[in-house]
Amino acid sequence: MAFEPPQRLVRALGETERNGAADWLVKLPELVQQVVDLRELTVERVQAPGGRSSLVVLVRQADGTPAVLKLAPPWARPESERAALAHWGGFGAVQLLDGNGGEGVLLLERLHPEMSVRSLPEAKALLEAAGTLRRLWVEPPAGQVFESVAERTGRQAEAMRASASADAEVAPLVDAALAAREELLASAPQARLLHGTFRQSKVLAGERMPWLAVGPDPVVGECAFDLARLVRDRVEDLIASPSGASITRRRVKRLAESLELDQERLRGWTLFRAVESGVRARRVGRPQDAELLLEFAGWL
Repeated sequence: MAFEPPQRLVRALGETERNGAADWLVKLPELVQQVVDLRELTVERVQAPGGRSSLVVLVRQADGTPAVLKLAPPWARPESERAALAHWGGFGAVQLLDGNGGEGVLLLERLHPEMSVRSLPEAKALLEAAGTLRRLWVEPPAGQVFESVAERTGRQAEAMRASASADAEVAPLVDAALAAREELLASAPQARLLHGTFRQSKVLAGERMPWLAVGPDPVVGECAFDLARLVRDRVEDLIASPSGASITRRRVKRLAESLELDQERLRGWTLFRAVESGVRARRVGRPQDAELLLEFAGWL
């Protein structure tokens, strides 16, 4: 299959600190062709701009049923995504059509990639996104294979400390974020299976349900961790607003109340995740993103 990978994916792989990213990208056309031939799929087009960690191809199965073929490198944890989608069984999330895909290969229900809840007015988008997220918070499966919030944020904390030691400008926010993490983990409530990277653009319009979540990087932990990423959605609009700080604090309160979560725990995880993302953006050479995220974190 001859195609040009979406530039968004190429740029993201160029920023990654993982070994093998360039090799995976080079082998991608051959891998797609192998999967398409094996499963007797008809390719319609590559989804663009697509994601930052996987290739998404719109296809049709042998019987003409529309589907989505997703290919992801090992460090994107595609097998963990497969396990989570199988456990959710299409309730609140995209349906896994083939549970026996090859390594890094997922065949998924076709949604409407051009229509996410981000296309709705802000208040409506937050309401629909939060309602979708609530459906995903279930008991993890027995013998679960998922990473915990403590494990994932532990790796992130190490990278944050290294960045702070080399960049005094971010050190105060990093210290605050790490202190919040320690306090939150010391008193964590009951763990649930979480989406892991939830935001408005991860909720697409569907046929069997109005909105369904896609692209999880599942993790097991407290629900406030999952909701924290949603708090900063449309961060560029928040920063541009003269009342962005007060809007952010009201958003934390409103989302916490709507999903019956502790407001301070949501604020703490929002702080940690914003600082982690901002420091990482700074480290890989995205200064504009870093500036927005760290300014947002300063409001918390």
